[in-house]
Amino acid sequence: MDKLQDALLRRPLYLYDLPAEVLNSLSLKPDAGLPAVAEDDASTDASASRRHIPNLAGPDNVLGSQSCSLCGMSFATVQEQRDHLKTDLHYYNLKQKMNGLRPVSEAEFEELVEEKEMSISGSDTTDTEEDEDDGDTSRKESTLSALLKKQASLADRRNADGGDQDGEPKAKRRGSGKPPLLWFSSPQLPDNTYFGVYRALFTPQELENEEDIVDRIRQRQLPPIAMPKTPKDGSTAVPPAYSSRHVFLCMIGGGHFAAMVVCLAPKKSKHGSVGPMNREAVVLAHKTFHRYTTRRKQGGAQSANDNAKGPAHSAGAWIRRYNEQALVDDVRNLLKDWKSLIDTSDLLFIRATGNTNRRTLFGPYDGQVLRPNDPRVRGFPFSTRRATQNELMRAFIELTRLKVKEILPEGSTAPTDEAVKQPSKPQPDTKPSAPKLTEEQETAIFHTNQVQALIRRSKLPALLSYLTTNNLPPDFLFQPADTQQNHHAPTPLHLAASQNSAALVTGLLTRARADPTIVNREGRTPFELAGDRATRDAFRVARSELGEKAWDWEKARVPAALAKEEAERRAERERETQRKEEEERRRKEEERLKNEGPKVPDGAAKGARKGGGGLLKGGAPMTAEERRQEEARGLTPEQRMRLERERRARAAEERIRRMQMGQGGS
Repeated sequence: MDKLQDALLRRPLYLYDLPAEVLNSLSLKPDAGLPAVAEDDASTDASASRRHIPNLAGPDNVLGSQSCSLCGMSFATVQEQRDHLKTDLHYYNLKQKMNGLRPVSEAEFEELVEEKEMSISGSDTTDTEEDEDDGDTSRKESTLSALLKKQASLADRRNADGGDQDGEPKAKRRGSGKPPLLWFSSPQLPDNTYFGVYRALFTPQELENEEDIVDRIRQRQLPPIAMPKTPKDGSTAVPPAYSSRHVFLCMIGGGHFAAMVVCLAPKKSKHGSVGPMNREAVVLAHKTFHRYTTRRKQGGAQSANDNAKGPAHSAGAWIRRYNEQALVDDVRNLLKDWKSLIDTSDLLFIRATGNTNRRTLFGPYDGQVLRPNDPRVRGFPFSTRRATQNELMRAFIELTRLKVKEILPEGSTAPTDEAVKQPSKPQPDTKPSAPKLTEEQETAIFHTNQVQALIRRSKLPALLSYLTTNNLPPDFLFQPADTQQNHHAPTPLHLAASQNSAALVTGLLTRARADPTIVNREGRTPFELAGDRATRDAFRVARSELGEKAWDWEKARVPAALAKEEAERRAERERETQRKEEEERRRKEEERLKNEGPKVPDGAAKGARKGGGGLLKGGAPMTAEERRQEEARGLTPEQRMRLERERRARAAEERIRRMQMGQGGS
C-alpha cells in the first residue's frame, strides 16, 4: 500500500485525465469544501459569527507588493494597485468586512450593480450612461452609497420575513465564505491527506448539488487525442471550430496581453504507465501583444494621466496614446478571429485589472465577442504574474492539476512555530566578533581610503589640497597598518613610487616635503619600490632641487643628484631610440611579409598598385577607407588624430583650389 501511495503522490494528476483507482475512490470531504454551521450555532450572538472573515484568495494568500488580499486580486503594476484601492469594489468589500460579511469578487460586484432588482439609479441604465467617465468621484460615491443602501433595505426586508441578522434564513445559513478549493478524500491517500480541485472549474448549478460533484468529475474524463498536424506551409491559422472540449485563457495589464486556447483532453504520449511528469497540453491557438503604454518611473497608463492632469504633449505621451489604441485594436481583432473557438469554449478564464483593460475586452463596441455577464467567465483563483504565454500555461496547469494537502482535524494539535524554529542544541558562534573601532581609528581609515584613491588616479593637486585641508602630514601612515597593502606601502610616497607615478613622487618630495628615508616593514625605502627609470629619476631630480642638506639621501638609498635638464634630455634620447627601434622593426616585418607572402604576377601587382591595392591583397584594388586604415596601422591615437586633421586640411585646400579654378575659367 505504501508503494502505491508513493507512486500516486509522485505522479501529477489532472482533473480531465484521472486514473481509474483515483476516480473510483473519490468522495467529497464534508467539512473541507463548503464549511457548514450547525443549527444550534446559528442562534449564537451575531458578533461571534462575524469574527471570522473569509479570504477569497484561498489557502495560499494573495500576498505581495502588487496584490489586494481583501479582494483576492493581483496587479501587473503599482499604479493599477493604487487605482484598485479607489474603486467601488474595494470600498464595498471594506464595508462588507466591517459588517462581518464576506467580500465579493469583481464579477459578483458587477452583477450586483447591473441587476435590475438592485438598480442603483431606480431605472435601467442605458449604454450611453455606461460610457460616461468612470473617474467621476461624485458618481463613485453615489454608486457605492446607493448600492449599500439598497443592500441594507433588502437585508431589513429579509429580516422581517424571518431571516437572521445577517440576512439569511437560519436553516440555510452556511459559513461566511467559500474557499476556492474543494477537497476530496480517497483511500489511496495517507491519513488526513486530501485532493483539492478548484471550484472555478464547476458551474454554479453543479456546486448546488454537492453529492453529484464526484459524478461531474467522472463526466469530465476525456480520452487522449492526437496532436493536430501543422500545415506544410507553416501557417498557424486558427481553425473555425474545434470539436473537442477546450478553454480560453486571457490576461491583460500594463500594456501586455496574452491569450491562449487549450484543449482539455490529454495528449497521446509514448511514456510508460506512470505518465509524464508534466502535462503535455494541446494548445490550439496562442498570441501575445506587448505595447509601450505605461509611463516609466512614474506609474500608470498614459490615458489615466491624461484624465487626471489633462493631455500631455510630449513625444512619449503621443507614442503611448498610439500604442494604447493599437493594443485595443489588436486585441479586439484577435478576439474576432478567435470567435468560433471562444464561443465553443467550456470556460473563459480572464484577468483584466482596471477599467481601461476591462473596456478593451468587454466593450461595449461593435462586434463584441466577450461579455461580462457570460456565465462561463471566471477569474484566476490564485496570484498571477505578467501576461505571457508561459504564465498562461502555468495558470492552466495550476487550474487543472489536483492539489494534495494534509488537513489536520480541528481537535488535533500541531507543533507550534516556536517549537519548530528553536534548535535542539545551541550552536556556538564560530566567527569572532570584530573589535569596535574608536573614533580616531575610524577617522584614520577614512583618510587612508581618500588619500589612496587620489594617488591611484594620479591627482596631485587634489592630493596636496586634501593633505593641507585635513592637516595631515605628508608622511601620514595608512591605517590599518596590518593589512598587506599598507604593510608594503605605508606612506603616500611609498604608494606613489610603487605605482610608478613620477609626477606624484616629484610633487610629494618638492612641494609637500615628504620624507624619503622612511622604510616599510620590509625595510625598503620609497626609492627601492620604484619600478621604472622615470620614477627613479624623479627622486634624483628632487635631490638636485632640494639639496644635499634637505634629507639623508644616502639613508634613502637615492643615487647621485641629476639635473632636471639632463633627465629630460635622457628621456628624449630614450624616446628617440624607441621610435627608431619601432621603425626598424616595422621595416623588417614588411620585408618579411613581402618575401613570405603570396606571390602575384607582375601585371596583377602593377594593377593593384594602380588601383590602390596592396601586395598582400592579391592584386585586389583597395577602397579609400582601406587605404586610410592601411596608412593609420601601427600609429598611436594621437598620431591618428594628427593624420586625420592633415587629411581634412588637404581636402579643404583641394576644394578651395577647384572653386578658384572654376571661377577663373568662367
